[in-house]
Amino acid sequence: MKKKSTFKTFSIVQLLVLGAFSIALIVSNSQARTDLKVQFLGKEPFVPVPIPREEPVQIEREYNRPDLVSDEALAAVLEKIQPRFDHTEMKPNHIEHALRTWGVKATFQNPNAVSGQEMLRFLTDHSVYIDSWGERMKNFPLLEEKPTGIRVRWGKEICASYHHDHLIACVTEAGARLDTPVYGPSRSDHTLYDVVQESLRDFRLDEREVEWTAMAFGLWIAPTNEWVGDGGRKYSFDLLAKRLMRGQKELGVCSGTHRVYSLVLLIRLDDKFENILSDPVRDTVYAHLEDVRDLIIVSQFPDGSWPGNWPDGAEAVSNPSDEDIYKKVIATGHHLEWLSIAPKDLHPPDEQIKKAVDWVVATTKSRTRAEIKQRYTFFSHVGSALANWRQVHPADFWHEWEREHPYDPALEDDGSIQKSEKQQANAEEH
Repeated sequence: MKKKSTFKTFSIVQLLVLGAFSIALIVSNSQARTDLKVQFLGKEPFVPVPIPREEPVQIEREYNRPDLVSDEALAAVLEKIQPRFDHTEMKPNHIEHALRTWGVKATFQNPNAVSGQEMLRFLTDHSVYIDSWGERMKNFPLLEEKPTGIRVRWGKEICASYHHDHLIACVTEAGARLDTPVYGPSRSDHTLYDVVQESLRDFRLDEREVEWTAMAFGLWIAPTNEWVGDGGRKYSFDLLAKRLMRGQKELGVCSGTHRVYSLVLLIRLDDKFENILSDPVRDTVYAHLEDVRDLIIVSQFPDGSWPGNWPDGAEAVSNPSDEDIYKKVIATGHHLEWLSIAPKDLHPPDEQIKKAVDWVVATTKSRTRAEIKQRYTFFSHVGSALANWRQVHPADFWHEWEREHPYDPALEDDGSIQKSEKQQANAEEH
């Protein structure tokens, strides 16, 4: 009986030891679990990519052209695109575009306009997102918590970010710091650093869109030009640049113009840090941009607008397609935006730029508030472009403008907005 009792005791001790060992494995930190998984799968663990700054790189605007964009024209456009959003069911796509245009420090005299800090909190704090969309969206968070970090939910849903890495690129261009708090559903202690690292970790070169990935990575990790993603996959800005040039020009987002903007951004970063792109790839990118320049020279309509099929060159003018005016706003506004940060030898003649500015200003001014809201994302690029041509930040210019032109509620033309906004909320946008 004594031996039998000893055997039982020994078995219990064994079980306790095994249980303790199992619990130790379960509660080990996430990096250790990742390393263990990687060891069995034969893949290299992801190592965070060094980010050498707390604030993103700012691309200098080199042109101040009041002959192209007057104070009055810029003010008229910026007044139209103030972020007047109802706090109920705010669309991430609208907020992202508004934030990248106005910046994190923007404030407005108009009480209906959403400040830069309010927009940033909506995009980085799950509780603010839920306050806007309600508890019915608690299972569809904008910020998704993963074992490896925190990720932005994107897709065509109205309450999601529309494009991959678009949110990251927008808050980056808006000037958000790397230590900006980011709160997912569990209120875990994350920052923008964690969101950027998760994007670096899970990036794949064969993704449908890399326009905003190139921008976000470039503005944060430069002068690093190569990095390793999940599973030991090696990436570089050379690979991203080649990916942006692949395929027909008009097949990218917004008639291919976002690809052009991202390529110009990489050229500017290469100018600043010298080694973002290898010499052969830089030469290829520059030749590609020269080809774009030549195409927009011959594809501009007499009224100054560019059509959505601008890559057709002169054929776009001689055989015009039947398209809605907003597609011309997309092409014209976006072309003016990339041109505003491009080296001068990539510009069409000044008279063509002036005609494009005049057309897009007149078109923006003629839209009602409801029409601007319906296509806000497109018109926001118009405001960004025109401010760049005046070498000013929209929020800084508007702050000074309001000193001499205080907000007057009597001048609001939004009498029909409350009715039309809900009807147009599901309008297809980029």
